[in-house]
Parts: sequence; C-alpha cells; structure tokens
Amino acid sequence: MNRILATIGVVALSGIATASRAQLQPPIAEGRYEPTMDSLKQYRAPDWFRDAKFGIWAHWGPQSVPMDGDWYARGMYEQGSGHYNYHVANYGHPSVFGYKDIIPLWKAEKWDPDRLMQLYKKAGARYFVSMGTHHDNFFLWKSQLHKWNAVEMGPHRDVVGDWQKAARKYGLKFGVSEHLAASFTWFQGSHGADKTGPKAGVPYDGANPAYQDLYHFPAEPGDTGWNSNNPKWQQQWYQEIRELVDNYHPDLLYSDSGVPFSNEVGRSMIAHYYNQSAAVHSGRPQVVYNCKQASEGRWVEDLERGIMGGIDPNPWQTDTSIGDWFYNRNWKFRPVNWVIHTLVDNVSKNGNLLLNVVQRPDGSLDPEVETMLTELATWNAVHGEAIYGSRPWKVYGEGTVRAKGGSFNEDYTYSSKDIRFTTRGGNLYAVALGWPADGRLLIRSLAKPAGKNGNSIKSVSLLGSKLPVTWKQTEAGLEVTLPVSPVSRYTCGLRIQGSSLQPAPVPVVVPVASADVAGKFQLLADTAELHGTQIRTESRDGNSNIGFWDKGVDYAEWRVRIPSPGKYQVSLNLASFSTDTAIVASLGGSKVTFKSVNTGDWAKYQEVTGGILTVEQAGEFILSIRSANPAEWKPINLKQVNLIPVQ
Repeated sequence: MNRILATIGVVALSGIATASRAQLQPPIAEGRYEPTMDSLKQYRAPDWFRDAKFGIWAHWGPQSVPMDGDWYARGMYEQGSGHYNYHVANYGHPSVFGYKDIIPLWKAEKWDPDRLMQLYKKAGARYFVSMGTHHDNFFLWKSQLHKWNAVEMGPHRDVVGDWQKAARKYGLKFGVSEHLAASFTWFQGSHGADKTGPKAGVPYDGANPAYQDLYHFPAEPGDTGWNSNNPKWQQQWYQEIRELVDNYHPDLLYSDSGVPFSNEVGRSMIAHYYNQSAAVHSGRPQVVYNCKQASEGRWVEDLERGIMGGIDPNPWQTDTSIGDWFYNRNWKFRPVNWVIHTLVDNVSKNGNLLLNVVQRPDGSLDPEVETMLTELATWNAVHGEAIYGSRPWKVYGEGTVRAKGGSFNEDYTYSSKDIRFTTRGGNLYAVALGWPADGRLLIRSLAKPAGKNGNSIKSVSLLGSKLPVTWKQTEAGLEVTLPVSPVSRYTCGLRIQGSSLQPAPVPVVVPVASADVAGKFQLLADTAELHGTQIRTESRDGNSNIGFWDKGVDYAEWRVRIPSPGKYQVSLNLASFSTDTAIVASLGGSKVTFKSVNTGDWAKYQEVTGGILTVEQAGEFILSIRSANPAEWKPINLKQVNLIPVQ
C-alpha cells in the first residue's frame, strides 16, 4: 500500500501545471526509504553488482534507422546540422516527413535476443541493460500510458520484455535505462521551422497538436535545462517510469542525468525503487540505481565515457560505447584492447564497465563486433579471476599514464608499464596493460622495504599459463621474467601470493627523451606532461594526440636530454580550424612562435615549421608548448613535436 493518502491518487496530467507542492509528492512503495538525501544514505550497493564488474548495454531504438548516429531525432530538426541535411536528402523535409515517420521503419527484423545474450554472456557480461526510452519519447516496453511504444508500433514486440527473458534465461542480471527526463526540453526543436531557404517558416511536424503526445507540448519560456522545471512533465515522467519499474522489476535502473529534476520527484522514484526491492529481500534492496551525480553511497554514480582518477570507496560505473551511441555508418568501432584496458582500469578503482554494443537497425551485429566479442570471451576466460568478484587493493596501480578522472575522459594509450591491481580470495593480481616486448615486468609497488620485514612475496604465477615465471623482489620492485610466448597481446596478468603486502611508495616516473642516431627528437603525445583542467591525450585511429586543448592556460611539456650545445629547428604536427592561433615553443630559455593552420579536420595533421631554438649547454631541459596569448587561444590537436639539429 502506498504511504501517500489514496485520495491523492494519480493526478490527471491536464491539471498538474497548477498543482500544489503537496500534490506533486508522488506515491511511493511503503518502506524505510523516504525521498530525502538523508534517508537514501542508508543504501548499500548489493554484492551482485560489486562482483559483476562488466555489463553490456543495448542502446538501440528507432534512431538507429538512418544509421546516422546519436541524437538523430533532435538533429533532424536543427537546420544545417548533419542529421538535418541527411534527413532532407534521404527522407524529405521534416515538415512533411518527421520523426514520427521514422518510427515505423524500425522493424528489428533480424533481432534475436536469445542468440545475442548467449554471445554477451560468453564475452563476460554479468548484467545486461536494455534501453527503456531515449530522449525521443518512444518506449521500448508494453505501455498502457503511451501509445508510442514498440508493441504498438515499429517492431511490434515488447523489446524490454524480450531482452529480460533472454537475460534471465542465461543468468544475467537485467537493467533498463531511461532518458525520458531530458526529453521534454530536448525535443522542443521539433516545434520549430527553417529560418532560411524555400521552407522558411513552414512548421515542422512537431508543431502539429495531433502529435504532441510524441513531441510534447511547447515548453514554457525559460524552461531550457536538461531536465524540465515544469511540474506537469515531472509528474508525467514519474508515472511512466514507475510503470516500467512496477511491471518489469529491473535489477538496475539508469537515468541519463543526475537525480531527475533535482527534487523530490526524482528522489521519490529512487525511494520507491529501493522500497519495492527491500520488501522482497529481507529489508535490503538488491537493486542498483545509476545516475550521473556524486552519490556518497546513495546510488551508484555513473560516468559517461569517463573514468575515476583513483579508487572511490563507493562502487561506481562507466558507461561507454564501442562506437557512436546509435548505429553510425561513419564511425569506426573501438578495438578490443581499448575495451579490456578500460575494464581493468575501472575494476582496479572499484568501478564497473557498462559497454554499449552497437546494433544495426535490424537488430543484428556487424561481423567485426562479433569478432570483438569472441576476442573478449577468450581474454575473460584467462583473466576473469582477476576481475569478477574482486575488490581494489590499497592502490589502484602504477605507470606512466596519469589519467585525470571525470566524464568524457576515456582516451588513453596504455602500455605494459601501466599496471593495475585487484584482490580476491587472498590473492593479489597485477595486470599489466600490455605484454612487455622484452618479456620483463618491474612492479615498483611491490618493492622490498630496505632493512625491514614485511611485503613478503611467496609465489608469482602467470594467468593462462602453466609455465613458471622467474622473479625476484628487490628494493627497486618485483622483477618478473615471463615466458617467451605471450599469453595475450593485450595484457599480462600475474597472480601473487604473500604476506603483509603493502604498496611501496612509487616515484613519479617522468620520461626523458633522447635524440635518435641522427640527433633528432620526435616527441609524441603519450610522453608529454599535460597541465590544465581539460587538456588530455586521446586516441584516433590507433594514434595518440593531445586534444581537448580548449583553454589557453593549459599547456604541454616534454623532458629532453640535450647531448651538447647547439641549435634545433622545431616543428609541430597539428590539426586545427584556425589560422591565427599563436603558439610558443620554449627550450632552455630560447623561444619561437608559430601560427596555427586550418587543416579542415581534427584528424588531419599538418607539419608547421618554426624558427630556431638555441641551447647553450648539454643537460636535461623542459620543452614547453603554450599559448602566446591565452585570451585569444583557439583549440588545436597536437600529435608530435620535432627537434632537428641545425649545423
């Protein structure tokens, strides 16, 4: 029975806009959880989630049909955007052929959830998440509240229900994602019209009142935030997402926002969800609520396409994709090593990985995606004992890549020098994010303390191999010599047993570049020291560059060892859309200034040659690349810096 008085009931949608605050408090299931931050602090993430580590997500729906990528339903109503141009060229003007007309084209005719779930389980997924509804306001479940759903239209199937049956058949926990809270303001462009051209002023189909149950009614002035401030829409969201929760009882519920609407409405959904689960699990909820807001344990915080910079005491999750969020014919899929390294890094920091496996509109997978899943299954069969059911060690790892935490921050190029730790069943696991070319690993965190007892290692074995490894523990670290044949191209996993294992202090290793045989320096993005809040290394087509360099106060440095006094011509390999950005290179007190060039594409690089840098003596120096005028800075991508000796 609901704790809110039955006389409140379900408020009619037409009257909510003028409802009082008391009327807007949604009814929630009876239980210990109240819609307050203090009450939600009682929550603890269930062990199944902490043990699962890896989930697969089907971010899939009608927006897959054009195969033009994410946010199609919004972009097709934004004149001049790529989605708009594609839509007009292939379907017609959105005043005539709108998103409502895309929906019937989504047939999902090759979708076989049973077969896909078998693939996902074999690949290592321990939970599966179905799209419930995206910002397009189309429901993938059998709804009694909203006619725009997959049972009534499109594939004429209960997509959520069929995914759930398959997940339960193969023993995976089941979740749903809701993106509805943002839909109300996100979809407002559908009410507009072209501003220029032959169709200027002709309303898009979203302006037709007959379709407002899909496109929503026009927003009030100023209601432009990610989540609407309109009480009517907030109550509508609650009723519709509650229908999803009450009818399917998912193990995980994901919101594409912070706590929806940042008020009692969103907190009521969390409390309802927890109470409902606690009622059938001896008072302790066995469900997980994900949202993109710091939790302090109240829910599981989610980072979109991001990582934590270190170990978080509360379980958390990264959600990311092997490609675009919806199928995009122009995107290349992520390589399997990227997936594996992201998973290992997350798990070492007390996190999970939720990975979107991109489906075609018909529900099938591209061959290269199936190949990736097969490779992932092979890797997990060997290394899974270091992942599933594990917990973080006292430090997450060591290495040369210094990743800053946060969302939209996931492109790092790791090597065998980057090592991550987990613990399970009395074992310490050290997973190097690559197989060392020379067959040797040095784990500095496991150094033997000088003149002290403790940190005593008894055995070291290689995951996936019966061959012995040779090792010794010194004051420099645990030195391991591996078999000649690699177990994996992507990682090297060690099982370590010992007593009183404590991480030794690891000095920050800053690489120092030396000249090649011709006296030249080639300074790559991966070896740079990056300074700033946004600048970071990213990977494009297998190559690294320094990107997200949007702030003029951010800068990059390299340490170089100059063998003798001399002069060097400096050049930059960069990509930019600007011709007037001034860039300064400095070395040992000598400076030169560059002007950026417009390469027309962030992935298209051009070498820009500058002046001469003079070094008066041999030694180690810092080469710095900065903005000449931070206030006038325009973004660049920097792939490489070259120093060429001048005779």
